[in-house]
Amino acid sequence: MSDAADRSDAALATAAATGDERAYAILVGRHKEPLYRLLRRYLGDADEAYEAAHEAFIAAWSALERYDPERPFGAWLRTIAINKARDRGRRIAVRRLIFGSKSFEDSEAQIRPDATISADEAIIEQEQLAELDRAIARLPLALRAPLILTAIEGRPQQEAGDILGISAKSVETRVYRARKLLAQTLDASLRSGRFAPRQVR
Repeated sequence: MSDAADRSDAALATAAATGDERAYAILVGRHKEPLYRLLRRYLGDADEAYEAAHEAFIAAWSALERYDPERPFGAWLRTIAINKARDRGRRIAVRRLIFGSKSFEDSEAQIRPDATISADEAIIEQEQLAELDRAIARLPLALRAPLILTAIEGRPQQEAGDILGISAKSVETRVYRARKLLAQTLDASLRSGRFAPRQVR
């Protein structure tokens, strides 16, 4: 591994701002997977998430001269990505209005079977994960992003607020509302018999 790969995000971004494409390639390699997961959950569509991530990296490359090295590069990149996702989210909403809803399959929901549970239980758990992702995808965008950033990515409320351009208190409020809506949605799914909870031996 070269010295370049061991440099901090800020150092790599500073070098990339001068035209160092290799430094930027290292940054892309570091952040592409978590950024894709964020956008995948935000948009609820694998292809749209891939395109949004691609657009975000291109936009970030073009805006590197405005990057503040004192700020975490990941948070700055996510701000750009969320903006791209919002644009795509509006286009998705228009398409769904015209062509109807589109179901999606989440590759991250393809869990590896646990040797301690039966095949039927593994299928139920997989269905539960898929149902959770569908419920998250149905949340309003204003609630979905704070929930993903804090509850799924584990980011502090202040950092999530900085990414989204809202206060930490607003993040807290929106996450609370998102969790409440999710609980209602998943409870309705259980009561409707869409999937049965795993039995505890």
